[in-house]
Amino acid sequence: MPKSTFDSAAIRNQFPSLKRKHNGHPMVFLDGPGGTQVPKSVVDAMVNYYSTSNANSHGAFVTAMETDDTIHGMREAMAAYLNAEGPECISIGQNMTTLNFSLARAMARILQPGDEVLITKLDHEANRGPWLTLREAGIDVREVNLLPNGTLDYDDFKEKINEHTRLVAMGMSSNCIGTVNDFKLARKLTYEYNAWLLLDAVHYAPHFAIDVQDIGCDFLLCSAYKFYGPHVGLLYAKPGTLDRIPTDRLRVAGQAAPESIETGTLNHAAIAGVKAAVDFIATFGKGKTLRDKITSAFDTIGKHEFELASYLYKKIKVLPGVTIVGQDFSKTTRTPTVSFTLKGKTPLQVCEHLAKKNICAWDGHFYAIRAIESLGLLEKGGVTRLGISIYNTKAEMDLVIAEIKKLTV
Repeated sequence: MPKSTFDSAAIRNQFPSLKRKHNGHPMVFLDGPGGTQVPKSVVDAMVNYYSTSNANSHGAFVTAMETDDTIHGMREAMAAYLNAEGPECISIGQNMTTLNFSLARAMARILQPGDEVLITKLDHEANRGPWLTLREAGIDVREVNLLPNGTLDYDDFKEKINEHTRLVAMGMSSNCIGTVNDFKLARKLTYEYNAWLLLDAVHYAPHFAIDVQDIGCDFLLCSAYKFYGPHVGLLYAKPGTLDRIPTDRLRVAGQAAPESIETGTLNHAAIAGVKAAVDFIATFGKGKTLRDKITSAFDTIGKHEFELASYLYKKIKVLPGVTIVGQDFSKTTRTPTVSFTLKGKTPLQVCEHLAKKNICAWDGHFYAIRAIESLGLLEKGGVTRLGISIYNTKAEMDLVIAEIKKLTV
């Protein structure tokens, strides 16, 4: 594997949790797809908010105004992160799932029986379940099929989208097997049929730069805790789009985007942490603007993550009994997530073995239950998933490879 130019020691030093030892040995965090570790700058931003500016918003006094500035500053940072048209496009929620349910409830009020929504079998349930509820209102919710290689069946996609399709909801990448979907094709097809496109970027946003204006999506959802921030859900809505749907909101709440989908008091300290997470990522890039730095940063981050994931993939693929689930690593158009099964061992047994060496790895379906079911793996316990993040190292990959090899003997 080519030697990375990453200064891993300096990066890892920014994460307090990486200093933790369990039973005298360091932790190896390969659970990033379920939530990354958090740098000290993010922790400090949240502590600073509670220490100096803890107040509700829209007050005439200084701490309330500082809270307003915190919220607006985070919207600006996320607008740069996604290349949104402006901070008014960024709505804040408890998590991606809650925001998506809010969108689905709102759209149920304007869609008519006979209208159709298209989802996929590859998606996380957070981008399926909310839309499946529309069947109760007489909306036809259809599924794009999944091929055995872990990619969507785009011929099936083209057959199922039609003049009755009002919305396509699909992931940018699969959280369970790392597939990157052809969301630009989805945009092309939705344009042809005048349908909205909603993208789930939860698993994509930690690894690649996103340009919502270039993609042309109407909605995009992501979660800050997947890119080194706290547990906050984020919604991008194209200008004017959110104002066209009747969201659940109180009479006294904001009646226009971005506030119109935000219910109740927001988590202000976490919001401060989200901005700090964006700023943290930007430190790995170069340029005059925050957007320039973010775009540049993902070139660097992506190269590091892909090198490690590709190395891990090549080493465990050849081990006896190991079957990789999903695409190979011959191209960079996939996330640094390696999922596999091991003959004679359930995914849980694999993860339990790894856990004895302080290696944090996930087993199961990761809420992408329809995908794992479609691949015939649900009754077998799903897959073992290893996710690479910015702080991982080649030495950690070698440790994981050695431990998996022990299970194949």
